[in-house]
Amino acid sequence: MGKTTGFLEFDRKIESYAPVEERIKHYREFTLPMEEKDVKDQGARCMDCGIPFCHSGCPLGNLIPDFNDAVYRGKWEKASEILHATNNFPEFTGRLCPAPCEEACVLGINEDPVTIENLEKNIAETAFEKGWITARPPEKRTGKKVAVIGSGPAGLATAQQLNRAGHEVTVFERDEKPGGLLRYGIPDFKMEKRIIDRRLEILKEEGITFKCSVHVGKDIKADSLKGDFDAIVLTGGATVRRKLPIEGADLKGVVQAMDFLGQNNRRVDGIKDLGEEIMATDKDVVVIGGGDTGSDCIGTSFRHGAKSVSNFEIMPMATTDRPKDQPWPFWPMRLRTSSSHKEGAERFFSISTKKFIGDDQGNLKGLITSEVEWIKVPGERPQLKEVEGTEKEWKCELALLALGFTGSENTVAEQLGLEMDTRTNIKASEVDYKTNVPGVFVAGDQRRGQSLIVWAISEGRQAAYHVDKYLMGESSLPLKGDGDLPRA
Repeated sequence: MGKTTGFLEFDRKIESYAPVEERIKHYREFTLPMEEKDVKDQGARCMDCGIPFCHSGCPLGNLIPDFNDAVYRGKWEKASEILHATNNFPEFTGRLCPAPCEEACVLGINEDPVTIENLEKNIAETAFEKGWITARPPEKRTGKKVAVIGSGPAGLATAQQLNRAGHEVTVFERDEKPGGLLRYGIPDFKMEKRIIDRRLEILKEEGITFKCSVHVGKDIKADSLKGDFDAIVLTGGATVRRKLPIEGADLKGVVQAMDFLGQNNRRVDGIKDLGEEIMATDKDVVVIGGGDTGSDCIGTSFRHGAKSVSNFEIMPMATTDRPKDQPWPFWPMRLRTSSSHKEGAERFFSISTKKFIGDDQGNLKGLITSEVEWIKVPGERPQLKEVEGTEKEWKCELALLALGFTGSENTVAEQLGLEMDTRTNIKASEVDYKTNVPGVFVAGDQRRGQSLIVWAISEGRQAAYHVDKYLMGESSLPLKGDGDLPRA
């Protein structure tokens, strides 16, 4: 795989960024493409490691050494075929995935791992540029109809796989356009929406029907679909936001992160009727939550022209090195610094927000925090303890709550009579993705809870296989790890 001595000859290299002062003036992607030779050199770094742990690190089971080798040898079309064999949307994952495959890279044990995510992006973009990614409708139809509820990455992957099997697939989406959080959540500077639209055109040409602005559960009853479709697949997100139940949480200026981000996506898309605008312009902004959503809020706030942006995280500051209790090849909880963090945010760790402060008109003007520490007792969960004498008041006119999600909305589940688990996810078999109601399947965040884009695509592909088998008695669709290489 790759060049035998490539990992000794070439250092890890990824795309660089446009300067901060330039990129915060717009919402376009700001990575600077690498020269083709540099990309090939990165493919050359892939070792002949014997057992490619990157396969197990990737939820999709991508054949990583194979496409790395193809890139190194300049066989870009072959690389695209290999990549698309296991990943329906590498142009999405190549931009948005946190790359658990890289943490499992054998080279990463004592050197910098192979730049797998960036190679994915370059393969996908080369394939689109060369015209290799085209609509390929199925040769024949089965006469079976499938409803997919939700058009995020899990729904899109489910739909494309089932359409390839010859079924007539209709995707229902409550928002104005398909994409789920890819469209109304991920900032345009991380992925421009033309990237989604480009892929959607292919899906439509392949025969998939999209019905947008149709909220299943409200506009139409979920159980009414059972008479029109032979199978239903629920692929909605884990959209119930975690709240911060403290004094002042109802003040104007305390905003859920996804409301802030989704509105800005629509603003960039040219939509005028946005309701009450949520803007960070000339404000002291505090983003509460240290994950990817918090990072997205930071970058968006700077593009609004925020006066200052502070980021609070209740957990201690992690190390940049792999923690000793999280050995290779497992995913390590290490400190990750995003491009948005580097745009000027000040980060604070082990800090808890105790109270929001408002003015006479009910507007947020500040908040109070205290430092915290985590007390570890063997055999028990760590306990959070406030550090006495550390209360501090902060000026803040916009507080963005990026605290994650507690589960999926259950209206559709109730209408279909589905069982839920203790985490408010829809209960379904991990083996075949079936719910307790015959003909109803679930995949993605609604089954496993809030997770990564790469897991969503994997879930959609796996669920599609089992839906196809349910409808036809058998399936030729690929399952993860079975070694099958379907057409791109």
